[in-house]
Amino acid sequence: HLPQDSSPAAAAPTEASAPPLEDCLRLLRGERDEQKLAGLLIAANVCRAGDAAAVAQVYRAVGPRFLRRLLNTGLGKVEGGKEEEREAYLRLAVTVLAGLARAPEVAADAGVVSTVPIIAEVVSKSPDLTITEECFELLSLVAIASKDGTYKFCEPGVMDMLFSQISNFPDGSRCLELSTHLLQLLVHKLRADNMSVENLQGMASMVTSLAMLFGVLHTAVKFESLHMLATLLSQKESPLHDALRSMPSTIWKSHIRGGIIDVLQNRVVSSEKLQALLLAECMMSILGENWLSEDHKILDNKNAISVDKFVLLVLQSARVEVAVLLNELAFSKYESSKSSQTDDAIIQKQRNLAILFSLIERIIKMISDASSGEGEPSQTICEKTIMQVITGLNETISLVLDFLQDAKDHGQRKGDDLLAAVRIVGSYLAETPYACQEKTGHLLEFIFSIEGQDESSPFYSVRFMLPMLSQITTTADGCRTLVSFGGYKAVIDCLIKMTEENGMMIDDGSMFLACDTIINIMSNRKNYPIQMEPCFIRLLQALITWAGTTDASSVIMTASSLCTMVMELTSEEFLLSFSGFDPKTLGSLSDLIVRSLRQDIPDEDREQLNQKQIIASGYRCWADRFPSVRNVVHQHASV
Repeated sequence: HLPQDSSPAAAAPTEASAPPLEDCLRLLRGERDEQKLAGLLIAANVCRAGDAAAVAQVYRAVGPRFLRRLLNTGLGKVEGGKEEEREAYLRLAVTVLAGLARAPEVAADAGVVSTVPIIAEVVSKSPDLTITEECFELLSLVAIASKDGTYKFCEPGVMDMLFSQISNFPDGSRCLELSTHLLQLLVHKLRADNMSVENLQGMASMVTSLAMLFGVLHTAVKFESLHMLATLLSQKESPLHDALRSMPSTIWKSHIRGGIIDVLQNRVVSSEKLQALLLAECMMSILGENWLSEDHKILDNKNAISVDKFVLLVLQSARVEVAVLLNELAFSKYESSKSSQTDDAIIQKQRNLAILFSLIERIIKMISDASSGEGEPSQTICEKTIMQVITGLNETISLVLDFLQDAKDHGQRKGDDLLAAVRIVGSYLAETPYACQEKTGHLLEFIFSIEGQDESSPFYSVRFMLPMLSQITTTADGCRTLVSFGGYKAVIDCLIKMTEENGMMIDDGSMFLACDTIINIMSNRKNYPIQMEPCFIRLLQALITWAGTTDASSVIMTASSLCTMVMELTSEEFLLSFSGFDPKTLGSLSDLIVRSLRQDIPDEDREQLNQKQIIASGYRCWADRFPSVRNVVHQHASV
């Protein structure tokens, strides 16, 4: 260990007699600690001079091993030495390392990178803020210099040691500024993809540190922490999410809740409220919709409020921002001659609107679960609050429909903001299909024509409305509404696109909803004229494709029952007259009918038993018009 009589004070030469660089290097290469210490004192001046080549020479001369030993001595990990000498060693080691790291080549060196955990320990233990400042300067230089340096911070315990003390730093202090800057560097440079489980836990520790700052502080750092949390947690499908879900402690969730309450309850600019709402959406995305209504106690927060008030606060804040953004977007799009907003500003508003819509969709899901009794036991939201939420949602969806009406009036049907509006309307009407019935009925044809910015024809606008359509078409009025403008053709087109090769990926949930909608229409066709059209031929081909990908009885029975209904409109001769519908396709259709008739369906499965009855009765109606199908069925199945 370093001898007691070799303190920096004892070894320091006078400024007037400071030897040249060559002598400094010679001292650093010396065998005795006293020589190395004397060399380090001179090296500090060399580093301050800013000569990168000289700094690199100094680093190579002293080497990382001696610097680590000096740090450990300063931390008291090596026996011997007086208290004041240990502090001097610590200060000297940190000062020299911070000076050396100003050369990027040195900061990226494995030896310097390896000191990150030790420097983090210095930060956690040293009461001297000047030493702490230099530690953060050094760590920032290491984080900037190399990828290895950045990821070194994710090693176990490093984040906790570094950032557990930030809330105790004086407001406006250099330490607070430097530590916040380091956090910002790490947030923007670290990527959770392909990280080891150990490193992901380090990133999760950074989230807990930021959550604590966001929840506890009432300074500018609170908002900087908010922005960093939003950046980290908004990364889609990040492995970090799994690490956060598996954390045993829940205090970070409480801190984030408390911080969101502080921001939304106080007079802050709209952009910060949007960030807080984005963070709420991220939390619901990562932890599930019920996070909003879980009863987490917020420690030492004077602004703590009940779960019910928190839910209403988040929803009301989101509704206010949605109303403002819808108004601003409509003005910028339809009063362009009077608007001075740039395209970038409009795009940012559209992104903010999409975030708020996503948050509201999650609240819709949460309320639906709470109303149906499917929510988690930890949910404590009361019935009165549920009714207040539903009233608020009704008002907001009505505003969204007004936004769509405005677009219709101005002949605008293309845009991601319009598609996002359709999505949230569809999400809400999936739960309450007859809400805003008059407005929805008038707009349905226009909604089916809406395209996203990158779509060549409508698809998602129809798909988003399928849950509502499958419910309203269980009534004659609902079917009549859809048939009145040929809306069932749009549903058929959507279904076909979900099965096309190189097209949309088959989503069984949406496929079932589309099938149910068309089956409902076909079941009520005595009330309105429906004739055989080319779209029905393409529908048959799509259903054959869908059923051919699986052995699931639910798919086979649904596809077959709809095929049977379509076949009642036509004949084998008519189908074969169309190009693309050849004997091979007819054979596949025959096989599908046979597969459905041979399904062994349990007595308790009423839906599939009904479907089998539809198939059998339909077959008897059209069998004489489909001799090829009839022959195959007679050979392989019993009707």
